[in-house]
Amino acid sequence: MTMRKLQIGVMGSAADLKYEANIEEIAEELGSEVAKSGSILFFGAEKDYDSLSTAACRGAKKEGGITVGVTYNKGKNIFQKDADIIISTGLDRGGGRELVLVLSCDVVIAVGGGSGTLTELAIAYQGDIPMIVVNNTGGWSEKLSDVFIDDRKRRKIYGVKTAKEAVKLAVKLGREYLNKYS
Repeated sequence: MTMRKLQIGVMGSAADLKYEANIEEIAEELGSEVAKSGSILFFGAEKDYDSLSTAACRGAKKEGGITVGVTYNKGKNIFQKDADIIISTGLDRGGGRELVLVLSCDVVIAVGGGSGTLTELAIAYQGDIPMIVVNNTGGWSEKLSDVFIDDRKRRKIYGVKTAKEAVKLAVKLGREYLNKYS
């Protein structure tokens, strides 16, 4: 039986959190590694400014990867103009868009992260979707590395050191997820 391509989500801080340039480079490398793995990159498509999620899109596009941007409200006018597919949810930021984005993924990787990333990780946890965070990138990725979100201990959030390690683990966990839920 042929397995469909993995849908790997990269979540992370929006530009208004003023992340460092080296963190943006990690996000781009994540996108690049997702494309090299033959997987499809899902990301939170912003309308008004850059983010680590859109940086991942740039990295995937540099490698010829397929990208899917999930955006809020109506319309498809997003910051990252070269995304392959844009899903306009008609929903607001702060839960609605994040729900559609995360539940479309087979595994999620977080880099940095503010309240939106926290919401995305909580949704993944509730949906039994594997979660990986890149250590030393700040935000919720730093705070939730190698922990369970609650005492149910349904699914651990794995902390990794590099983008390559994150995507290698994402492919492994994503395939396990597909085998379980397909």
